[in-house]
Amino acid sequence: MAIIRDPLNLPGRRKTIYPAEFAAGFDKRIKRALGDAGGLTQFGVNLTTLEPGAMSALRHWHRYEDECVFVLDGEVTLITDAGEDVLGRGMAATFPAGEPNAHHLVNRSSEPATYLEIGTRSPVEDVVYPDVDLRFQRRDGRAGFVRTSGEPYE
Repeated sequence: MAIIRDPLNLPGRRKTIYPAEFAAGFDKRIKRALGDAGGLTQFGVNLTTLEPGAMSALRHWHRYEDECVFVLDGEVTLITDAGEDVLGRGMAATFPAGEPNAHHLVNRSSEPATYLEIGTRSPVEDVVYPDVDLRFQRRDGRAGFVRTSGEPYE
């Protein structure tokens, strides 16, 4: 068991793990790994803050992992294949594994927005980014980004 008394004091990561050509523009996103800090291994939990103008990720969907976001404060725009929805405090969105509905969050407001990201950690994963030449794959303990052709990024 772990008690995290002040999650906002956990180290915040502003960098992204995307390949260099997709990494720009994520410096206004702050992720704090609550699940890692608490020793969780079966699912991840991030306390994420999007400053005005920031986005959560490139639009994507997960083949093997469930994902959920719960807005704690502020307002974000959820952009999916179906269109856009504004999510405010107390609202949630869920993304079942295998459902090919690419999504991401954008803070179009003038104030920071904070939400929880919760997702399963599958030993096998494929993440599809339909708007760019990018896929993420995890197999046999190895993970990384590849192009849609399967060629790895350097």
